[in-house]
Amino acid sequence: MIYHLVPIDKWKSDPDRPYTPASLDRDGFVHGVGDEKVTLEVANAFFRDTPSPVIALMIDEAGLSSEVRDEEAVPTPPGFADGIRFRHVYGPIERSAVVALLDLERDEQGHFTALVPRP
Repeated sequence: MIYHLVPIDKWKSDPDRPYTPASLDRDGFVHGVGDEKVTLEVANAFFRDTPSPVIALMIDEAGLSSEVRDEEAVPTPPGFADGIRFRHVYGPIERSAVVALLDLERDEQGHFTALVPRP
């Protein structure tokens, strides 16, 4: 599985087309991670101040037509261990490959603490 974080309004913006975040044009790939723990770490590092609610897409890579690579983050993002690896998707995300949408729960201090299936 691949987890990808996205503000919900961006996910809903064009539901009839494959999902193509800005990072695909900017970086050449869609950013993702391989487990829930690192997803929460990424959310806390990069999405705490996002005004729109953020969700995690759970993507079954078998449903993707684009290449997926596990790659070391270069440079290492602040607060992450050297050598951390991320899952990068080198093309659009087919919406049929998204097997679940997960809400991110926050604690009283605003830290993301859990992923829970959307109703």
